[in-house]
Amino acid sequence: MQTTLSERASHLPRAAEAESILRTCVHCGFCNATCPTYQLLGDELDGPRGRIYLIKQVLEGNDVTQKTQQHLDRCLSCRNCETTCPSGVDYHNLLDIGRAVVDAAVPRPLGQRLLREGLRQTVPHPDLFKNLVKSGQVFRALLPGTLQSKLPRNVYPAKPRPITLRERQVLMLEGCVQPSLSPNTNAAAARVLDRLGISVIASREAGCCGAVDYHLDAQAAGLDRARRNIDAWWPGIEKGAEAIVQTASGCGAFIKDYGHLLASDPAYADKAKKVSALARDLVEVLRDEPLEKLGIHTSQRLAFHCPCTLQHGQKLGGAVEALLTGLGFNLTAVPDGHLCCGSAGTYSLTQPELSRQLRDNKLNALESGHPEVIVTANIGCQSHLDGAGRTPVRHWIELVEAALS
Repeated sequence: MQTTLSERASHLPRAAEAESILRTCVHCGFCNATCPTYQLLGDELDGPRGRIYLIKQVLEGNDVTQKTQQHLDRCLSCRNCETTCPSGVDYHNLLDIGRAVVDAAVPRPLGQRLLREGLRQTVPHPDLFKNLVKSGQVFRALLPGTLQSKLPRNVYPAKPRPITLRERQVLMLEGCVQPSLSPNTNAAAARVLDRLGISVIASREAGCCGAVDYHLDAQAAGLDRARRNIDAWWPGIEKGAEAIVQTASGCGAFIKDYGHLLASDPAYADKAKKVSALARDLVEVLRDEPLEKLGIHTSQRLAFHCPCTLQHGQKLGGAVEALLTGLGFNLTAVPDGHLCCGSAGTYSLTQPELSRQLRDNKLNALESGHPEVIVTANIGCQSHLDGAGRTPVRHWIELVEAALS
């Protein structure tokens, strides 16, 4: 796509990157065929091709409007379009660049600003979030339905973690909301890894991966969180940790981008590149291990929801399904498994109507094979889908751990 950046845009820190991405797009429109918001709304500007054109106009010096911001806000950042694109357009990075420019030029209404700031001040803080969840459970009956659906229906307590220190060791990101909404997920992962001779080393200083801030108009704050995590993990890396494991694919996708996002930071570029290279979704670690050691015997009927951050962001579509099938689980077919469930981080709160439509469509597809349980690989998807009050939704590693002999 022919592009001529304005004088102002040409001085942006990522101007060359934006121009390169724009020139990659041939405007074919294949991306619209798999874009969840385009399928719902049928508006060219609510599909990747239209959004790319809007960003191009902004970077070429055209007026920025609230309507431009709205179309960019409606994007789920699911990256389905990247999987579909024959030209390899790096859409999510272009979207990040475009959103930053638009958000700097268009003030949001007060209600939106308060919502986004409120999310930034609560979600990335595990202790505060835990207290809010506990309070919400106590006063659940008094809360509006939208907030009730965000609270977990069932909280499975964390099982004891192994205390034996193995020769093989990995680091693990504990996460922000997962310890409160699904406290047994990381414990189950640690127990399964221990059975395979791998110890999980806690890095308590590591906090939010940075994605919440980064995608809520605060990119600099998100990158600061990334730097703090790198500092927290670095001693463990120097001691020979094999990997930095994530059980939430959304966090994993963002950590794998640290190397790119901090490439221009002379103090952190090399370390960020190393951290991204060591980042592994849990399935990447397990699939290389002798899983027969787990001694699992099961035929439980499951439907697997593959999060966008796993299949499109990390290109690991089919990996969990293959692992679960190999362990004996009976996986049902899921129509349109490539489509987003509508969670998309905080999207279910900032775009609730679209998010609910996508969730209901996804649940209809997941339940079409009549599974006993729906499993997924990302806490955001898990909480969002389970909030509908239909088939129970859990992290897949909890079902694996429960089936250990």
